[in-house]
Amino acid sequence: MAIDMKKFIARFVEEAREHINKLNDGFVLLEKNPDDKETINAVFRSAHTIKGSSRMMKLTQISETAHKLEDVLGAVRDSKITLSKETFDLIFSAVDAISNMVEKTALGQEITDDNTALCEALAAAAKGSKTDITADKPAPQSESPKTEPAVPQALPTSSIEPKVEVKTTVKTPPATSETLRISANKLDRLIKLMEEIVSTKSKAKTILHDIKSLESAAKRQLELISQKAQSNTIVTAFTSLISDIKDLVSMINDYSTISSLLSDELRSTALTLRMVPLSMVFDSMPRMVRDLSRTLGKDIDIIIEGSEIELDKQIVDRLAEPILHLIRNAIDHGLEPADERKNANKPAKGTIRLSASYDAASVLIDVRDDGRGIDKEKIKEKALRKKMFTAEEIEAMSDIALMDLIFQPGFSTSAIVTDVSGRGVGLDVVKKTIVEDLKGSISIETALGSGTAFHIRLPLTLAIMRLLLISASGITFAIPAQYVKEVLRVPETEFMDVLDKKAIRLRNEFIPVERLSDILKCPDNKAQQAQKMKKTIREPLIMIIHAVAEKLGLIIDELIDEEDMVIKPFPLCIKKTGMSVGVTISGRNKVVNVLNISAVIDAIKNLKGSVVKERQIQERALNILVVDDSINTREIEKSILESYGYKVDLAEDGMDGLNKAMKFKYDAVITDVEMPLMDGFSLTERLRAEESYKDTPIIIVTSRSKEDDKMRGIRVGADAYIVKGSFDQNNLIETLQNLVGFQQT
Repeated sequence: MAIDMKKFIARFVEEAREHINKLNDGFVLLEKNPDDKETINAVFRSAHTIKGSSRMMKLTQISETAHKLEDVLGAVRDSKITLSKETFDLIFSAVDAISNMVEKTALGQEITDDNTALCEALAAAAKGSKTDITADKPAPQSESPKTEPAVPQALPTSSIEPKVEVKTTVKTPPATSETLRISANKLDRLIKLMEEIVSTKSKAKTILHDIKSLESAAKRQLELISQKAQSNTIVTAFTSLISDIKDLVSMINDYSTISSLLSDELRSTALTLRMVPLSMVFDSMPRMVRDLSRTLGKDIDIIIEGSEIELDKQIVDRLAEPILHLIRNAIDHGLEPADERKNANKPAKGTIRLSASYDAASVLIDVRDDGRGIDKEKIKEKALRKKMFTAEEIEAMSDIALMDLIFQPGFSTSAIVTDVSGRGVGLDVVKKTIVEDLKGSISIETALGSGTAFHIRLPLTLAIMRLLLISASGITFAIPAQYVKEVLRVPETEFMDVLDKKAIRLRNEFIPVERLSDILKCPDNKAQQAQKMKKTIREPLIMIIHAVAEKLGLIIDELIDEEDMVIKPFPLCIKKTGMSVGVTISGRNKVVNVLNISAVIDAIKNLKGSVVKERQIQERALNILVVDDSINTREIEKSILESYGYKVDLAEDGMDGLNKAMKFKYDAVITDVEMPLMDGFSLTERLRAEESYKDTPIIIVTSRSKEDDKMRGIRVGADAYIVKGSFDQNNLIETLQNLVGFQQT
């Protein structure tokens, strides 16, 4: 009877991915220390395992490539050859080829890769022969399998070969006697069951409270009966009833205590099962840093600490993209080139530190570099240019509020937009993922010339969260505890007007204050009227909340309780308002909205009199000039732009473009580089010399991909540099929209 090998595919893919990660990590370390015998043996074993398991699965292309890679590593292990730069490039190409084929296998796709040239090059390298064959690296997959966190694809290497050091401090977990692989779906079902138990625990707490209230009421009735009753029979009967109730309360209280302890233990154990180490994200970063630093010609040292720290897999799965974007930003325009660093009396080698640590019920992740730092004056200049604020409003901003602007969509202080970073479409997504999706926070620490650090705080799990139950206008709401700094009462006499808004002074810090019921537009019901009547007697209760290094005060009616509760997402049939991230069920089976603190803060900013204002969307169609000597390219770009509502004029070369730009003021210019009569660099330089085009967005779209050409684009004044080889219409449209501040409605 033939064995159906398809049922073993998932296990093969999972194992192969683990060994591919080990290969990437090991080869990055070997570039630093080629004589490390232990690492050589480790990568040899991984290549051997992939070869054997893929051969069992009849995946010939994978096993053949892994076999040739194993031959090279065997020759290195036996000291028959040494690892050169060219050999490392070939080895990494082989790892990428294997990874590409494994991902195709995971997606159920047929492997059609032709790795003949690559295998021949590996065979030659194993014999110590020099070869000029350079295998093309496989194209990255359009999407990663749903069961694994996104892993950054390796970037193409260039002829530049900087030194790259990778220092990692990873604690090896203790070995266990046996391991059992469990389906993620089974764990999820267990977590959901645990969530229901936690909800039941809250209800039991409410029932116990009600019984205690009943006992107190019975005692009061007994006192009344004792005063009026003519017969002791009724008093005796009522006394016996109260005694029985008291015993019942004691029994329920004991049961509730034991149940609570068991529930907490079950919760802790269940959540631990779904905890995975941050190494699942961190371990892919050294390879990415290596490849990107080679592409940009920079010398970079990445230091990784705390990769053994564990988080809920749901969080780790969503964390790869934000961390990747922050590191790419640091490499591209945070860290300076070696000569610039030397001129600034800094080490030629730049350093990125990626670290994680526990802090109470949270995990802190820092992404830090020792580069240029963020220039606050550039932030002000960009905010003015995008017409987000007036000059007076910008000067009145605090450093924290000013730095928060870089999280706005389309905001970038990069000198030029490239395919690596600076397009202004990343940090807003980073903030949304960290703050809204993962219920965490992110803040920035920067010093001009010294570097920048992004501090990320995340909960350990999203399954159960500590919530504060509050009321506003008589309605109960929940707020995640990690956003709450403190709750205090402040006399209204201490309120002051700051920029047409109410504020309080707390420990020498001015904090804006708003009534939560006004922000949420709650109905003015009787409960709210009663609360207003009490204002003359009781001081307003203010909850200080914070997100992205910003503090605000919310005036609430009452702080009801604080509990560990389950947040349930909205059903698809319910329209989301943005003010809530979900709901939770109280002990009395009431549905309670869990507030989206970021949305609340944004709502406070946009109230009348707020310093922060939304930039109005332009209503007119913008005029774009496209300059390219290729008729086909001009027409393609025109078609794309017109489909998004832009008005487009065409020019066939740089001189034609200059003449048309002098006759009509365009809102943006898109130009090629290599053109007759006048090239794109010269056109850009000429336009920048004109007062009318001093601040006009200019985008270079060219086939030139060298770093020198990009730097020349910066010098002549281009705002964006898009390489035609990686061109797609979304790239062009997003870049244009971010530069001109125009979004289609």
